[in-house]
Amino acid sequence: MDTDWVEWHRGYDSPTSPLSRRLEVVRRDLRRALGTSPSEPGGTRRLVSICAGDGRDALPVIAEHDRRVRALLVELDPVLARRARETADDLGLPAVEVRVADAGDAATYVGVRPAHVLLACGVFGNIDAGDVRRTVAALPALLAPGGIVIWTRARGDGDTDLSLRVRALFAEHGFTELSFTSPDDARFRVGMHRLAGPVRHSLTGRLFTFR
Repeated sequence: MDTDWVEWHRGYDSPTSPLSRRLEVVRRDLRRALGTSPSEPGGTRRLVSICAGDGRDALPVIAEHDRRVRALLVELDPVLARRARETADDLGLPAVEVRVADAGDAATYVGVRPAHVLLACGVFGNIDAGDVRRTVAALPALLAPGGIVIWTRARGDGDTDLSLRVRALFAEHGFTELSFTSPDDARFRVGMHRLAGPVRHSLTGRLFTFR
């Protein structure tokens, strides 16, 4: 059965839930990324959030940066996308675009300028291992030189923490790890990596499909 993503977001309603705790880590790392990533002359930074949901991880942090962030939030669910658009409007963020589209389709990013910061939260735990590899390998095509990626992954149910595989893939594809948060009392993991290798200029086909 397909996941009801609107219902899934209700997990944020409890301030002590794992989702709420993860959210605070992502926001913390995003503040750091927006303060240390490359930027355009004048300090403007471009942000892309894939599978952005209702934008609650990115939008409040963007609002703290005095409108110096131009953002694209990509979300397939129209209800969540509408909520993100309404929040952006309420926060006075005219430089935020919310696009109802499939973030796993490379065609979605045609014409999108490379990001200084990219969020891939709630993605890697919902796609298979081949798609994880393909997506990490594709990220340099979405980033400006030195761009930063913030990603999340639950550790999984077995003895092996599956987030370790994601960390290894980032290292394999030219990224330097800036931080990795793995609470002992929770299953969520949050990584932040900077692109140290070359950018790519080609992005085609399908990156991932949610299971």
